[in-house]
Amino acid sequence: MKIEQLAIPDVVLITPARYGDRRGFFSETFNARRYAEAGIGQPFVQDNHSLSAQAGVVRGLHCQIAPSVQGKLVRVTKGAIWDVAVDIRHGSPTYGRHVGVELSAANWSQMWVPGGFLHGFCTLEPDTEVFYKVTAEYDPTAERGVLWNDPDLALPWPSFASGAVLSDKDSKLPVLAECDAWFRA
Repeated sequence: MKIEQLAIPDVVLITPARYGDRRGFFSETFNARRYAEAGIGQPFVQDNHSLSAQAGVVRGLHCQIAPSVQGKLVRVTKGAIWDVAVDIRHGSPTYGRHVGVELSAANWSQMWVPGGFLHGFCTLEPDTEVFYKVTAEYDPTAERGVLWNDPDLALPWPSFASGAVLSDKDSKLPVLAECDAWFRA
C-alpha cells in the first residue's frame, strides 16, 4: 500500500497493492490497522456506491456538520473521476484551498477526505462507478453544500465540466461566502 500526503496534509492519497495473474487480480482495499497507521483511524459505518451514466456529471460540493461529521474514503471501481476536497475549517492555514486528484479503476487510488472538508467530483468517463466508505451515517439535517463552480474557490474542473450534469439540489447550493462557519480548525 502506497500512502501519499497531498498539498493539504490531512487529505491523503492511498494506492492499495494489486496482485494480478491470468485470472485477474486481488487487492486488499481496506485494512483497519494499516489505515489507522496512516492516520485514518475513525470507524467506517456506511458504504455508498454511485453510478454516473455520462462524463461530465458533477456531484458536490458536499459535507455533513456536527453531530454527523463525515470523513470519506473514496475510490473508483469503474471509469474515472476528478476528485476534489476543499478545506472549510475556519482558522486552518489552508482554509478555502483545495486538493484534486484523478481517481480511476486503472490507477486504483483512493482519497481520504476528513471531516471539515467539502467533497465533490466530476466524472471523466461514462458509466463511472464511485464507491466510498463514510465515518457517519447519512443525516439529511446535517447535510450542507457549496456551489460546485463557486468563483471564489476557482476549482480547476475539467474543461468539459462547464456543461456539467448536476442534480437540482446541487445546482441551487450557495457559494461558500454565504455559508456559516461549519467547522473550526
